[in-house]
Amino acid sequence: MAAESRYFNRELSWLEFNQRVLEEARNPSIPLLERLKFLAITASNLDEFTMVRVGSLQLVLAEGDSRPDPTGLPPAEQLHAIGERMRAFTAGQYQCYLADLEPALAQAGLRRVRPNELNDRQSQHVHQLFEQEIFPVLTPLAIAVSSIADEDKRPARKKSARKKSASAAATESATPGITEMPVFFPDSDVPSFPLLINQSLNLCVRLAPSKGSDLPRFAIVPFGRNRQRFITLPSESGFSFILLEEVVGRFLSLLFPGETIEECVPFRITRNADMELQEDQASDLLSEMQEIVNARRQSACVRLEVADHGSPQVREFLQTAVDVADEWVFPIPGPLDLSAFFRLTDSQGFDALRYEPWPPKPSAQLDPAENIFTSIARRDILLYHPYESFDPVVRFVDSAADDPDVLAIKQTLYRTSAKSPIVAALKRAAQKGKYVTVIVELKARFDEQRNIEWARDLERADVQVIYGVKGLKTHAKICLVVRREPQGIQRYMHFGTGNYNEITSRIYSDASLMTCNEDLGADATAFFNTVTGYSQPQRFRQLEMAPIGLRDKLLEMIEAEIERKRHGQKAIIQAKLNALVDEQMIEALYAASQAGVKIRLNIRGVCCLRPGVPGLSENITVTGVIDRFLEHSRILYFYHGGDERLFISSADWMPRNLDRRVELLVPVEDSAARSKLMGILKTHFQDTAKSRRLLPDGRYEPVKPGTSGTVARSQEMLYLRAAEWIKDANQAALSMFEPHRPLGVDE
Repeated sequence: MAAESRYFNRELSWLEFNQRVLEEARNPSIPLLERLKFLAITASNLDEFTMVRVGSLQLVLAEGDSRPDPTGLPPAEQLHAIGERMRAFTAGQYQCYLADLEPALAQAGLRRVRPNELNDRQSQHVHQLFEQEIFPVLTPLAIAVSSIADEDKRPARKKSARKKSASAAATESATPGITEMPVFFPDSDVPSFPLLINQSLNLCVRLAPSKGSDLPRFAIVPFGRNRQRFITLPSESGFSFILLEEVVGRFLSLLFPGETIEECVPFRITRNADMELQEDQASDLLSEMQEIVNARRQSACVRLEVADHGSPQVREFLQTAVDVADEWVFPIPGPLDLSAFFRLTDSQGFDALRYEPWPPKPSAQLDPAENIFTSIARRDILLYHPYESFDPVVRFVDSAADDPDVLAIKQTLYRTSAKSPIVAALKRAAQKGKYVTVIVELKARFDEQRNIEWARDLERADVQVIYGVKGLKTHAKICLVVRREPQGIQRYMHFGTGNYNEITSRIYSDASLMTCNEDLGADATAFFNTVTGYSQPQRFRQLEMAPIGLRDKLLEMIEAEIERKRHGQKAIIQAKLNALVDEQMIEALYAASQAGVKIRLNIRGVCCLRPGVPGLSENITVTGVIDRFLEHSRILYFYHGGDERLFISSADWMPRNLDRRVELLVPVEDSAARSKLMGILKTHFQDTAKSRRLLPDGRYEPVKPGTSGTVARSQEMLYLRAAEWIKDANQAALSMFEPHRPLGVDE
């Protein structure tokens, strides 16, 4: 089979994932505000994709690198295919919003009002608000232009090379001023084009030419990052709002007194966020990461979005000013930045337009009145969030901070919340004299600034802070608590598939394992010694760690299934992941399929494996669930000759996870935890309501109910099962009888 037909392109596969999210926004069976939320998520997803993946490919192309990807597409062809798919996707987003969601929301009482639809009371309110709160804040920036080159004389768009360092990025990649471009000649007393904030909203204003001239004049009105986008209007019923850019456009003459305003066009730029840190040259990682954050604010423009009612003159001016190629200019037929509409989904008084509440259930295995370490010592505890509360994980660290018998806490932090109770507990523990070590990953993309602040805050509290491992990102989720007990030192661990973030734990599905298993305790100690010190990587008893052993372990487990099938034995592989991209892992799965191993994959996002191809992958099925919670857990199962192996992991099957990150693969050995985890995995594969199957040609189709016709929604099933777990635990407790013992009698 031809090499290019063995895989799907990674970027196009991701865009198909985002298309599946958009399909939820279009689904009339979903409550309206939840559909709006899905639409906002697609916009946020696309922004990040553009900043990182498109930005990266543009840099690769600028460097002259024409090496093809595994599908045979060179960078230029990938960018062309991506651009076309993004245009079609963007059209789908606005068709969904303008033709479907906005009219339906207005009918339900949540109405967007255009400037020409304002009644007298609303007009007065908006005028007063503009004069008192908006006008004093805005700063229009005039730009004079003496000539605009003809289309055939316009200089080629600049290509930005990949930056060699953060400081170089800050100086070399700033948005070009007008003075750098021969098509514009500003007056000496007029500013050049401003340095605009990435993904912020702006207005481009075209003013009438000066007296005696026929040359256009332009001004930019930047809104900044924190302006209120949705302005509430007085209304007799429901909730009415108007967009900030439309209010400013209505009163633009107050910003430009005495001028004739010919045009006012909202626009937005997306900057490249694929900034690299040369860690071998970074003597101070903290300050270097701060430079990366600063450099990102000035990096090259990747995409220009401009309202489609803008004239060619305005579009040409903006395109040349921000130096972006024609194919990355996106005319937008509605409000720019649909991700901002996420804020509307919290509008009060519209509960009927939201999902039925599914509050997390308390863990059936934990008694709030009992010391959490006593509970874990009794047996391993497996939690599945958000169906089960994340509170026990917070309580685990909280209890460790306050327990006088706890000697040390060691933890990794990749992404956490703005007011993290876990970080607060770690600080408190250090202040109480416990030995606290925290690996804060400064290179967590888009969370660098927050992690820098947390690192400094923790250091001030006498926490020993490690800034990850040179050349790698520490993505593993692990917390180790060392406790002095009557029988000696005991180690308690939490392993997870998701971040230590109590906010995202309410919307991300993730697994947590809390244990005091001796072998895992020894491995946890070895893990931290390896990552925080200069020691050579050590052999683990049960854990596997990327990049030194996790890939080999996975390949070994796949090969074991192949060998058993060759000997006529039953062989099964099941995996739930966020992404499958790694070529070596895909080829191993192809080999397993060709040997007859039955493989079921549940992949939420990118999948480069082509399933169901005769002679290659006919024994592989790939499904994925998009529903109210973000599927984020990684669960692996190997039949292993009947001695079934179950794992949770922080790693997806991507080169970055297996080769360039510190990740963990954690076996689940406790019988009750294994049974629960196996039931969870089985439930995900049973979904016929929100699951879609990947076809050999790259399309997805809904998974249809079986012969019984019963529709199964896995997330609903898991939520209901969380209540059953509590019921089962209560019944088990009632079946145990514990007598009162007389005082003074030893147990």
